[in-house]
Amino acid sequence: MLKNFTKAEKSWMFYDWANSAYSVVITAAILPIFFKTLAKNSGISPNMADSYWGYANSAATMIVAILAPILGTVGDYKGKKMQFFKFFFILGALSTAALSFTDQWMALLIIYMITVVGFSSANIFYDAFLIDVTTEEKMDAVSSYGFALGYIGGSTIPFVISIGLVLFGSKIGISSSLAVKMSFMLTAIWWIVFSIPMLKNVKQIYYIEREKDIIKKSFLRLYNTFTNIRQYKKVFVFLLAYFFYIDGVHTIIKMATVYGDSVGVGSNSLLLALLMTQIVAFPFAIIYGKLSKKVGTKTMLLVGIAIYIIICFVGYNMKTAVEFWILALLVATSQGGMQALSRSYYGKMIPKEKANEFFGFYDIFGKFAAIMGPALYAMFSQITGNSRYGVLSVMLLFVIGGTIMIFAVPNDEKA
Repeated sequence: MLKNFTKAEKSWMFYDWANSAYSVVITAAILPIFFKTLAKNSGISPNMADSYWGYANSAATMIVAILAPILGTVGDYKGKKMQFFKFFFILGALSTAALSFTDQWMALLIIYMITVVGFSSANIFYDAFLIDVTTEEKMDAVSSYGFALGYIGGSTIPFVISIGLVLFGSKIGISSSLAVKMSFMLTAIWWIVFSIPMLKNVKQIYYIEREKDIIKKSFLRLYNTFTNIRQYKKVFVFLLAYFFYIDGVHTIIKMATVYGDSVGVGSNSLLLALLMTQIVAFPFAIIYGKLSKKVGTKTMLLVGIAIYIIICFVGYNMKTAVEFWILALLVATSQGGMQALSRSYYGKMIPKEKANEFFGFYDIFGKFAAIMGPALYAMFSQITGNSRYGVLSVMLLFVIGGTIMIFAVPNDEKA
């Protein structure tokens, strides 16, 4: 499958394999269920636990959003991109391992917030390395195959092991709590081991030469980019659309499991449905990349947005485990494809020597958006006392993002 890619391209893709275990085990599946169990044991209602989870995600993402443009700008200097990547990757992996050592819901939330900062900040530099490892013509393919590898390997293999521990650990004397904690440690080890190709074989090609007062100069470059944003009108308009629709995508990822629990879907059904999502998402991430060559990247992004609007309707009316499986299947068709094509579409627009700076902006739009979605969900759930209105509120984000894409983002050459 990867024979037509270079060593650097494959090594870059394998970081998706490495960190995708975190995305499913920590963000989407086992940690949210464990948190809900600890919260319930402490006398917290399911809706209130949903709100706490949403607010914690928003707060952690706020920290990343504030750091993103600063980190991105400094990272444009020669040698800095990999230094920052290593620091945040290690922070994320070690804090993920630390989740294995607490049974207190508040401590769990705080450690989780640290993992979010490490994971998300490392991804700023990982995304920016895309322009160093491949050509503009291959960006859609490399980005899509990266997400595909993440789904079929990083998400599926450690997730299957984790599900096996949680569901069948009692048969060999492993308590449910210990099984969950073992899955957290497995995730951290998987993340570290499979990041080695990225650390060894990916190099920063596009950069700015080092100079004195790099922090001061970085802020000055950041200011100049903000003030000269009109030079990059196409970039800015796309980022505005991305701000809304990726918010919806991230909110669905982070809130789906706690929402399913709140409306009565059993833990076993939740875990198995999410496993199915990872398996189905693998071919669809590649399909999105191939279809973008025929109908255009913008068109495929709009297809994904339309599917997510349907997902919000399904989620609002969901009453059974079967309906949760339908929702998970719909998510699987578009989640990876939308993220991959957004990353590559943006990578084609930006000046390569300022890739970190511009991916810092990309990340700040994505992260500030990811503050709004979980907070919106949490607020509507808390005010109405019903998590269904929380998931329905997310639909607004896709409508706004899709509208901007249709009327303001210019068509790419294949559209």
